[in-house]
Amino acid sequence: MESKLYNTQGKEVGTVQVPENLFGVKWNADLLHQVTTAMQANARTPVAHTKDRGEVRGGGKKPWKQKGTGRARHGSSRSPIWRGGGITFGPRNDKSYAQKINRQAKQKALLVALSRKYKDGEVLFVDQLEMQTPKTALAKGVLAGLGPLFTRATKGKQSLKKNNLALFALPAAHHPTMKSFANIGNVSIDDVRNLNPVNVLSNKYLVIINPEAAFAILSKKRVVKLADK
Repeated sequence: MESKLYNTQGKEVGTVQVPENLFGVKWNADLLHQVTTAMQANARTPVAHTKDRGEVRGGGKKPWKQKGTGRARHGSSRSPIWRGGGITFGPRNDKSYAQKINRQAKQKALLVALSRKYKDGEVLFVDQLEMQTPKTALAKGVLAGLGPLFTRATKGKQSLKKNNLALFALPAAHHPTMKSFANIGNVSIDDVRNLNPVNVLSNKYLVIINPEAAFAILSKKRVVKLADK
């Protein structure tokens, strides 16, 4: 497969051979859903928390004697059926939502996500992107140059998104470049080795910097037993 190669000004500077075993994997919606939901569950941090009857303050004394009052028997005013008592089956912050994800399934899901993005024309290849000093103005200049390509990828049907516009994938961490994009809310930037199904699908476009180096890294994530099926 062959795709166009652009520079940071959005001008075509050549072509790049895209490996079919990375960007031509057959669509598998069930696998992708299973892996993404599991990853989101693993990243979940429980916040809501209720106290049970053993954690609510007070209630150590028996409200009234067991017999002779004509009222129902109670042992504590912190019982769940009392006002101000403990909560039964309420949310707890010690609950674990973790799910096991097989390594091969996660790698295959990434290739499926990359292939679908490529098929939909939402993957752009840029020859290089390396800033000597961290400046947001430089990052905005790059977005201004690539902006027409984003619109062209969807045949002009969609304008630039305010959120989750693009994910820039660098072949290696470059801190001045990454800091330059830090203050731009609708763009994220990370290493190619950190790509996963969630961050690929969370952004409308995927911009791969230095494709040849990126392909070499992504090829290590390729699982022959699954990807070729």
